[in-house]
Amino acid sequence: MRFHGARRFGSISGQRGSSRQSGDRLAANVATISEIEQREVQRMGLSDHVADRVSRLSGSMLYVWLHVAWFTGWVLLNAGLVGGALAFDPFPFSFLTMVVSLEAIFLSTFVLISQNRQAALADRRAHVDLQVNLAAEQEVTKLLRLVRDIHEHLGIEAEDDGELAEMAEETDVSSIAKAVEAG
Repeated sequence: MRFHGARRFGSISGQRGSSRQSGDRLAANVATISEIEQREVQRMGLSDHVADRVSRLSGSMLYVWLHVAWFTGWVLLNAGLVGGALAFDPFPFSFLTMVVSLEAIFLSTFVLISQNRQAALADRRAHVDLQVNLAAEQEVTKLLRLVRDIHEHLGIEAEDDGELAEMAEETDVSSIAKAVEAG
């Protein structure tokens, strides 16, 4: 898989090898994410697989059409509209109501199992994302300091930029978290 922007990036920078390296990094990142996804699938138990399959089926149009056919057939059969058929659940279709209620109980349980697993996976992904963002922020702060040091070493006068000075300071993650919680 090639990232279309990688070729342009390589030609802009004037380095032909840069395009291949960007593509290699992208391919490595895609492979890493794929491995993480595969580990998650392998970690799932049989009940998780069943819950996911049932949830996937119950959220499809096939499921809707099967129910339309089932309910239509049930009502036609039990309303005496099918010639010679024995009505086993006359109006108001109490047995159908019970079967549908039981189905709803089990379906909601399967959906909740799948959602709980997906929520736990999303929490783990968010934690990894936060760690990557914190590492990137630390790297950018270090780069800003290095650029400032190069400026000073070369004797280049930099304009007094308060925002840049603030960006070159360490980010206090706990104060940001407190501000977000205070909302």
